[in-house]
Amino acid sequence: MDFQKLCTFNTFKRWWSHYGYGENLQDVIEKEFKRTKGITYLDHAATTLYPESLVRDYFQDISMNVYGNPHSHHPSSRLTHDTVERVRYRILQHFNTTPEEYSVIFTSGCTAALKLVAESFPWSPQSENEPGSLFCYFTDSHTSVVGMRGLTSAQGAVALPVSPQEVENRAKDEAQGEDVICQTAHLFCYPAQSNFSGRKYPLSHVRGIQTKRLYPACDHQGHWFVLLDAASHVSCSPLNLQECPADFIPVSFYKMFGFPTGLGALIVRNNAAGILKKTYFGGGTAAAYLSGEDYYVPAANISDRFEDGTVSFLDIIAVNHGFEALDRITGGMHNIQQHTFGLARYTYMLLSSVCHGNGRPVAQIYAEGQFESLSTQGAILNFNLKDSHGQIIGYSQVDRMASLYNIHVRTGCFCNTGACQSFLGISNEQIKRNLQAGHVCGDSLDLVEGQPTGSVRVSFGYMSTFEDCQKFLNFVSECFVEKPVTVDQTQTARGGAYTLTNIYIYPIKSCGAFEVQDWPVGPLGLRYDRSWMVVNGNGVCLSQKRERRLCLIRPEVHLPSNKLLLQASGMDTILVPLENNTQTHTNYRVCQSKVCGDRVETVDCGDEAASWLSDFLGQPCRLIRQSPDFTRDMKKKPIGAATTTSLSLVNEAQYLMINRASVELIQKLMSSRQDDSEGDQLLDTQNVISRFRANLVIAGGEPFEEDNWPHLIIGNTRFVVAGQCGRCQMIGVDQETGGRTKEPLMSLSAYRNGKVTFGVYLTNQLPEGSTETGILSAGSLIQTQSLK
Repeated sequence: MDFQKLCTFNTFKRWWSHYGYGENLQDVIEKEFKRTKGITYLDHAATTLYPESLVRDYFQDISMNVYGNPHSHHPSSRLTHDTVERVRYRILQHFNTTPEEYSVIFTSGCTAALKLVAESFPWSPQSENEPGSLFCYFTDSHTSVVGMRGLTSAQGAVALPVSPQEVENRAKDEAQGEDVICQTAHLFCYPAQSNFSGRKYPLSHVRGIQTKRLYPACDHQGHWFVLLDAASHVSCSPLNLQECPADFIPVSFYKMFGFPTGLGALIVRNNAAGILKKTYFGGGTAAAYLSGEDYYVPAANISDRFEDGTVSFLDIIAVNHGFEALDRITGGMHNIQQHTFGLARYTYMLLSSVCHGNGRPVAQIYAEGQFESLSTQGAILNFNLKDSHGQIIGYSQVDRMASLYNIHVRTGCFCNTGACQSFLGISNEQIKRNLQAGHVCGDSLDLVEGQPTGSVRVSFGYMSTFEDCQKFLNFVSECFVEKPVTVDQTQTARGGAYTLTNIYIYPIKSCGAFEVQDWPVGPLGLRYDRSWMVVNGNGVCLSQKRERRLCLIRPEVHLPSNKLLLQASGMDTILVPLENNTQTHTNYRVCQSKVCGDRVETVDCGDEAASWLSDFLGQPCRLIRQSPDFTRDMKKKPIGAATTTSLSLVNEAQYLMINRASVELIQKLMSSRQDDSEGDQLLDTQNVISRFRANLVIAGGEPFEEDNWPHLIIGNTRFVVAGQCGRCQMIGVDQETGGRTKEPLMSLSAYRNGKVTFGVYLTNQLPEGSTETGILSAGSLIQTQSLK
C-alpha cells in the first residue's frame, strides 16, 4: 500500500474511532492553542501545553480576589485557606478517593515528593533480631526514584533494583498475610507508566506487594509499603485509588495541565502517613516547639505536618482552574486516554511499517508490545531511525532536522537509564566507557563507537491532532527514507485490525447500560452482566417489550464497595449488595423464574429495591438475582467451544458484539430511506449503538464481516462466535428517552432481505476447569485469524 495513502485521516479513522471530544478539535485548537500554529509539539511527556482559558481564568481570579498568607486568620487569608483545601479535595476527587482515605501534601514537584518520602520513611539497618529495610525499585524508573537510594543507603537500608519481569515470575501462588512478628518497614517503588517507553505496568502490583504475593515482598519478612510513581501516567490516563490503594503517589501538575510548573504533590494514604517521621520542621508544621529546649510536637494534620513554610498558594489556586479547563475541553481522563492512545498507536503502526527502497525498516521501535491496548500502553513512542544499511542514525541529527521543520521531540535517555540500557542493550561497563568518552546525561553525543547512547521520543497530549502525526511521519519519510518509500504490509495489517472501542455491561436485564473501560471476565461472561432482573407482581420477567421505562434505570456496579447502585431521574440512589453468598440473604426468599423458556433459580433482593422499582415503574415489581448455586447452560454448544457454556440471565449467549462499520452502514440506509413527511430525526451513531444493546463494540474492517468469524481473540481472551443475533421491535426503543421509532428495524430488514439479524453472539473459550479469564480492556486489538 502507498505510504501517502496511509497518511490520511480516513485511514486513521478506520484504525481508531475515538478522536477528539465532541466539538471539532480544530476549533478547540484555534480557541485554546492558537500559539502553536506552525509548531508540531510532540513532547507532552516532558510537559503538556496549557489552554489559554486556564491562564485567562486564573489571572482573572487573582486579579479580582485578595489572597493572603493562609497562616494568618484575616478574611483574605481565610479565603486562601479555604480555596487551598478545596483544591486538595478536587485532587482527591480526580483520583477517585476521599480525605478520609488520603491526604494531599503540596511540594515543588514530583521529585520533591519522592525526596520527602526518602527523608521521612523509617529506614532501619539490619540487627541481630530484625532484617534491615529494603528500598526496592523497578529498573525502569525515573532518575528521581533511583536517586532516593542516596538517602536510604545512608540510613542502613539495602537498595534492591528489580526488573519488571521478576515481580510476577518470582511471585507466590497466595498472599503471605500480615507479618505480626517482623515489623521492619520496606518500600517498593514502581512507575504506573514508563516515561521511556510508555509501557503501563499493572496497577494490581500495588495490592500484590502489600499482601506479599509478588516478589520481592513474598521473599522478605516485614511490612511492605508501595510508592506508585504516577507522574507520567496521570498526564493522559485515569488513576483510580480505590482500585490500587498505593501508600504514596507523587504527581506533578504541569504534566497534567501545562501550568503551573513549580507545583506537585505527594498523595499519602492516611493509614500509612503515621510511619513518616520528619527531622527538620519549618513554619506551619508544628503544634508546639521551644527555641531554648529540644522540644517539638508536630501538627496533627498530615498536610500541615509536611508542608514546610508557606505553600505556593497562588500556584495551588491555578490547579483548580486546570481541572476546570481539562473537564470543560475534554470531558474527562477516559476521553483523553482514548484520544491520545489512538494517535500514538497510529504513529507506531506507520513508523514500524515504513521501509527504505531496499526493504530495510526505517525505525527501531522500543516498546514491549505492539500497542495492542490502552491498558498496557500509554501515549509515548520511543525509537531510533536507521539508514538504508541498517545503521542507527544519531538522535541529535534527528533532533536538529526536526527543529528545522518546527517539530518538537525529546531525545536522550529521558532520565531513565535503566530502561535505556534494557532497550538499547547498553551494559553497565558501556555506560562507564561512554562517560570516559565524554558522554554525560543530557548532552548531544548520540553515538559512541557506532552504538547509540539514547533515542528519540514522541509523546502526545490531549490537544494533539492527527495533523501532528501526519507532519511527523511525512518529516521522517522526506528526510530519512531512501526512496522509493515502501511499506511492510504485515505491519499495516495489524493497524487495520479490529479494535474493541467500548465495553458495556447491563447489570439488570433490560435496564440501562453501564459503560466500563476495564472489566473482569469470568465463566459466565462479563462479571455482573445481567445478574439481576425485574419481575412483576406475578414473578414474570419484565423487558422493554412490555415496559420501555426500564431503559431509564441506570444501574452501576461499584466493585470497591461491593455495591450495585440503582439510579434514575427523579429518584434517590439506593445500594444493593453485590455478594453472591445466599447466606447473607437469610431474610430473602429463593424463587423460580424463567428466561427465554429456561427455568432459573433466583434470590429476591429485598423490599427496599422492590419499593424503589415499584415507585419508578408505577406497578408492583421486585428485583431478583440469579442464585450463585444455580447453573444455567447454553442450549446449543457453539462449534469449537471447549466446555459447556454457563449463562447468567442473558437471552442466548454470554456476549453480544456489534461492529461500528455495520452500524454506520445501517445509518446511511436510514438516511436514504428517511421520509421527510414523517419528520423523523436522523439517529446519530451512539443512539443506534445503544439501541442494539451490545456488550462489546468494535471498529475496523467492512460492515458485517463479523458475521463470518468462527472465533476471535480480544487482548488475551479467546472467544467462540455462537451465531448471529436475531432482532425484534426492542431496537426501536430509544435508550435515552424510552420513546419508540420504526428505525433502525425497517432499514435493517430491508438491507438483509427480511433476515433481521445484527451483531454476533460470543462465548468464552475456557480451558477445562478454568473459572477466570482475566480482564477485558477498551482499546484492545482483536485477532480474527489466529485460531484454527
